[in-house]
Amino acid sequence: MQIISGTALPNMPWEDRPAGNTEPVWRFSGNPIIGRNGNKRSNSVFNSAVVPFGDGYAGVFRCDSRSISMDLFAGFSKDGIHWTIDDEPIHLVGADPEIGRYEYRYDARITCLDGKYYVSWCNGYHGPTIGIAWTEDFKTFHQLENAFLPFNRNGVLFPRKIQGKYMMLSRPSDNGHTPFGDIFLSESPDLDFWGHHRYVFGTVPGNDSAWQATKVGPGPAPIETDEGWLLIYHGVITTCNGFVYRVGSALLDLDQPWKVIARTKDYILAPWEIYECVGDVPNVTFPCAALTDKDTGRIAIYYGCADTVTGLAFTTINDLVTYTREHAL
Repeated sequence: MQIISGTALPNMPWEDRPAGNTEPVWRFSGNPIIGRNGNKRSNSVFNSAVVPFGDGYAGVFRCDSRSISMDLFAGFSKDGIHWTIDDEPIHLVGADPEIGRYEYRYDARITCLDGKYYVSWCNGYHGPTIGIAWTEDFKTFHQLENAFLPFNRNGVLFPRKIQGKYMMLSRPSDNGHTPFGDIFLSESPDLDFWGHHRYVFGTVPGNDSAWQATKVGPGPAPIETDEGWLLIYHGVITTCNGFVYRVGSALLDLDQPWKVIARTKDYILAPWEIYECVGDVPNVTFPCAALTDKDTGRIAIYYGCADTVTGLAFTTINDLVTYTREHAL
């Protein structure tokens, strides 16, 4: 049996695998858990991150407004399923005025590190880059320097230091809706200066695993297991109707996480349901957060659906690690 590092989370959202279901990941029967009307002006709520907080859960949500502006909003829940999302964007303080000016903010991830909650997101600074802030109460967020030069997306922090360094996965990009993208790892001594960039993995050319032939990007914060870091990621194919976003998984070395132990050839989740196939951007499943319970090995994955609503799916560490190894490239 594979083992998840971390803490027990006995009250995390959970639904047993439906009878007859053989997929590596199964959907919550109540999906989508957050619809378009997440707060008073939202057009859509998707690509958002959640963590255990207090006696429940907190999150940072991408709520595109009815004027289709992009910003991040804090939200709170007792059960991880029913959410109350603030009507005003998160409050960022402490930033150097050079980077503090708002352009856009979207696709947050959250990692608990050193007793604080660190949020990373796609920040606008002469193009997309990775913004970082920390909070202790999900009311005030202390903004740090942007991690990278433009252009970059999908900055995801590891939940602990590795070899004494903070580490982050990201996907270098261009200034548009990037038609390419590989995953890289960067390290930092202080969450301020980032370097020692290492290639992790990229797209798969040809027909061997075409669902991830255009670009790939990291999803939730990697999950530490006794067999390696379990990374849930998104992969994209370009079709005659545009991009299709599916979900895969990989195992990375615990001490040198730019080294790949195994990576799925087959996807683990794809746009099948109507709320994943129809929306502002059709055919998207985009994972941004995962809750885990050390005692049971349960995993709950939060993912954006068609850039419109938020879904929830489930698996276990045994199911996903076994699938990753048995369906590896």
